[in-house]
Amino acid sequence: MTKQIGILTAGGDSPGLNAAIRGVGKAAQGYYGMRVIGFRDGFRGLAENRTQQLGGDVLSGILTIGGTILGTSRDKPHKMVIGGKIHDMTDAIVENYHANHLDVLVCLGGGGTQKNALRLKQNGLNVITLPKTIDNDVALTDVTFGFDTALGIATESIDRLHSTAHSHHRIIVVEIMGHRAGWLALGAGIAGGADVILLPELPYDVNSVAEAIRNRVRGGKKFSIVAVAEGAIPRELAEQQTAAQHLKENATNKDEKKKARKALEKLEQEHRGHAIQLGIHLEELTGLESRVTILGYLQRGGTPSAGDRLLATRLGSACANLINQEVYGVMVAARGDQAVPVALEEVAGKRRLVPLDHPWIEAARHVGTSLGD
Repeated sequence: MTKQIGILTAGGDSPGLNAAIRGVGKAAQGYYGMRVIGFRDGFRGLAENRTQQLGGDVLSGILTIGGTILGTSRDKPHKMVIGGKIHDMTDAIVENYHANHLDVLVCLGGGGTQKNALRLKQNGLNVITLPKTIDNDVALTDVTFGFDTALGIATESIDRLHSTAHSHHRIIVVEIMGHRAGWLALGAGIAGGADVILLPELPYDVNSVAEAIRNRVRGGKKFSIVAVAEGAIPRELAEQQTAAQHLKENATNKDEKKKARKALEKLEQEHRGHAIQLGIHLEELTGLESRVTILGYLQRGGTPSAGDRLLATRLGSACANLINQEVYGVMVAARGDQAVPVALEEVAGKRRLVPLDHPWIEAARHVGTSLGD
């Protein structure tokens, strides 16, 4: 009996999503004789039953296009805003899954998508996920599609900033995406020759950063590039967050939990715009003029790299193969040259952070890059 596949893309957009849709769709239809439909705008489209046929004419030509032809959203099946109120739309999703005679739902997304897919699995649906995010922080996969493209964009941006930093004898602080994981800032910082790299995993001392810059000046180098992940935080703020998180975890009643949660939210607010504050602080400490560049969504747009197209196609094709074998409830992980099914229970709720003994960290230190510690 011909299998019917549903596909959706959830979370933030990322280069390689269209390549993955194409990889699943072409392999499923052309090689295995399955049928494929897409759902618009992530889990919301599935809840509202907004579908799109994904025939060969639609899949043709999308390999090189950034973003996602299906649209995306950050909606959660169990917490979806409908008419200004939050509703659990799980039952509607299950109903639409069966109304479309699906054998499996393929979800392309990052860490949040893995958790949402697991919830749907626990509600009786056959689900497979593919790991997508420029942050490269999905657990139990070597790499996520979207990362390679964003890494290239961030690296090129640092390359371009070198000339103006050198010409004007300035500190250039460049903020790179990565709220919890510093893979992107670390990789781009090393590849772009940044003088300082600041990561979420390694709280920094601004005085240590300033001293590293002053050392460069004493050595005759009157400019510095500081690559900072958006989630990098100074040591004192990290200590406050740890204390507030400890209070929240050990709260014995609702009032204590609410107080701890508000404290965490306040600290999060204080952290906003921290790259600008860091630039100001470093200017005060070093006497060098500073400028801040926030790359933001530039890192997520545009044509996917050859590496991301290859990875997305490889994982998409492997996904179709697993569906043919009726292997469900898994994420298709990249492991070396292989595509390996990993149970969603092992992935959901976990994050792949940069280990402090990672070879990239070691390499950065060996070439004289300051990590602010």
